[in-house]
Amino acid sequence: MKFGIDRLLADPALIDELKGRRVALVAHPASVTEDLTHSLDALIAAGVNVTSAFGPQHGLKGDKQDNMVETQDEIDPKYGIPVFSLYGEVRRPTGQMMSSADVFLFDLQDLGCRIYTFVTTLLYLLEEAEKAGKEVWVLDRPNPAGRPVEGTLLVPGHESFVGAAPMPMRHGLTLGEMGHWFIKHFELDVEYRVIAMEGWDPNGPGHGWPEDRIWINPSPNAASVNMARAYAGTVMIEGATLSEGRGTTRPLEVLFGAPDVDAEAVLAEMQSFAPEWMSGCVLRPCWFEATFHKHAGKLSNALMIHAEGPHYDHAAFRPWRLQALAFKAIRRLYPDYPIWRGTDFKYEYTEDVLAIDVINGGASLREWVDDSSATPSDLDALASADEAKWGEGAKAHLRY
Repeated sequence: MKFGIDRLLADPALIDELKGRRVALVAHPASVTEDLTHSLDALIAAGVNVTSAFGPQHGLKGDKQDNMVETQDEIDPKYGIPVFSLYGEVRRPTGQMMSSADVFLFDLQDLGCRIYTFVTTLLYLLEEAEKAGKEVWVLDRPNPAGRPVEGTLLVPGHESFVGAAPMPMRHGLTLGEMGHWFIKHFELDVEYRVIAMEGWDPNGPGHGWPEDRIWINPSPNAASVNMARAYAGTVMIEGATLSEGRGTTRPLEVLFGAPDVDAEAVLAEMQSFAPEWMSGCVLRPCWFEATFHKHAGKLSNALMIHAEGPHYDHAAFRPWRLQALAFKAIRRLYPDYPIWRGTDFKYEYTEDVLAIDVINGGASLREWVDDSSATPSDLDALASADEAKWGEGAKAHLRY
């Protein structure tokens, strides 16, 4: 199969359309061709007049480890072109940045999750391209989480850099498809084009991530396809005092880690409360000592998620519900445990709002966890209605 960048480079007619035009590239470390050449190098070698580059959160080089660590603009030492940061002084490209090119090639590997900020960066680019009269091409890449949709829709008024629009946590689209959804939803008038993949089967082997392609971290803590599958659930731990495994070799592949929580007891409580939400994967109690971040230097008990191997069932695996269940089990076992980070933690620069509500796009999940009378069917009813609504609207934009 071919990703969008490979199709562009292999098609002389597409390259010809870029001749005589100034081209910008939005990229990160996973922006590579089939032979692992970085897209910036490959485009310039193909004769494309690349006049600027843009890096999203974590930077063009992917060197910024944690969230909310900004990257500065720089000059590329090899090509002498400006490299603008879209996660530094600004989140959306300025007029000066937009003036650096005529066509913007967007070549980011996504994780298929609303909170992964590359999807918001695409929206901001489309909005600024509309204002500046510029053209945007998405060089499409797989959604490694595949087509399943899960989670409640973001509630209007809860928009942020990790919540661009009323989308569920796990949206099931590629970024190329998402661009079409944005244009329709926000009624944008922008020159937009998707260089589609060739041969991508989201329902085939790999369940979204082709088995014959090498995984490269699109951000420092996105280290595996297992993480990409689990992320629509585990990312919510960023709004909790529990550890998501940062500071270890397997971040965001655990349901929690803490020195004062009994993982085996939590696992048993999850099994008792909503066993159907644990389907499709294997959960394994384990231990870790984070070298930095939450509970650094302390021995933490954790539950590792294995959404991989012979026991993985792509259709049955529901990471958003699984993570909600882990929070609920902890609340039931430890009623007074301070699960949630407070409003003093300004998640993605928000003010006076709990990080978990920013992440989930509303208060419903937190309220369900904290309500001692709430049942699995209560949360399932909320999510199922939103999932159906999203699926109905999104299906018009499916390309594969």
